[in-house]
Amino acid sequence: MATAKKLPSGSWRCLVYSHSEPVYLKDGKPALDKNGKQKQKRIYESFTCDDPSKAGKRQAEKEAAAFAADKNTVSRPKDFTLGEAIDKYCELKSNVLSPSTIREYRRMRKNYYGDLADMKLRKLSSELVQHWVNKFSAKHSPKTTRNAYGLLSAVMVMYAPGIQLDITLPQKVKPNLYVPTDGDIRAILDHFAMNDKDMEIAVYMAAFGTMRRSEICALTAADVSGNTVRINKAMVDAGKTEWVTKTTKTVSSARTVEMPEYIIKKLPRDGKLVNLNPDQVTRRFERALTRLNVPHFRFHDLRHYAASVMHAIGVPDQYIMARGGWSSDGTLKRIYRGTMEDYNTIFTGKIIDHFETMQHEMQHDKKKAL
Repeated sequence: MATAKKLPSGSWRCLVYSHSEPVYLKDGKPALDKNGKQKQKRIYESFTCDDPSKAGKRQAEKEAAAFAADKNTVSRPKDFTLGEAIDKYCELKSNVLSPSTIREYRRMRKNYYGDLADMKLRKLSSELVQHWVNKFSAKHSPKTTRNAYGLLSAVMVMYAPGIQLDITLPQKVKPNLYVPTDGDIRAILDHFAMNDKDMEIAVYMAAFGTMRRSEICALTAADVSGNTVRINKAMVDAGKTEWVTKTTKTVSSARTVEMPEYIIKKLPRDGKLVNLNPDQVTRRFERALTRLNVPHFRFHDLRHYAASVMHAIGVPDQYIMARGGWSSDGTLKRIYRGTMEDYNTIFTGKIIDHFETMQHEMQHDKKKAL
């Protein structure tokens, strides 16, 4: 068993042979020994403990012994820094994830991980990552923190599967979403009917057809058949002002949506249904809300409106999921069952009327009994 040695800092360090790696020259050619065989470099794992006492020595040796016992069965972490591993992960996933997702991962790699990005994967531990989570979450929302750790965790599973992280993340915060009312939607549609044909169609598709920006911007006249619209692609940002058309967000997102005939009649008979990219849709929508003095909400929240209407009028969840392209009712339960104020008023009135009628009947029965 390896013996720990005391460092000048007072900590104990124990080295254990891990494996050998071939040595290469700067030009990429193999480095050869005097017998013409490629040289091998011995790689050691280092286990340290900051406790300067004998207990610290025993702890370092215990961890080293555990590694030595399992090193032939446990996958060794790749010799990458976290930053290098994220770069390789993005390259590996570039053809299966959307360009916007890969671009976001690269932005996160550059801005989120600080000194952690320069550390070797084999050096990362639950304690180090938890310190980073604590510091990061002080300046970022729980959702952003969870997303950042999600990428880190996925990279560790890919390139350092033997390292198990036990991390506590900040508690989720329930989103405070404004769900537009029927009155809001009418005002927005009236505005765009007078000023912007593309945006009028976009709002109809989102608020009545539960479609995403990316799906709407990818639609063409060829996707319309009778009163149905076939959704099987999406327009996404590939970076550098380039927009590309790819498959839908998920398998369940590919669907056919039936629309009212009066909306179908508004659609172009050839070419794209909306001659805008998703960013242009967002900017025009935000400007319209400001002009109309409507409470701010995202264009994407028109899907919330559509789902909330369907839920309020008693449409089964399975049909709402199919129409909106949701693979499970998790999102539906968490976000899309927002209570719209005008429907809330209607149903509250019905509840009050029911109990008032019930009370009147009870009083009438009492008088008859007398």
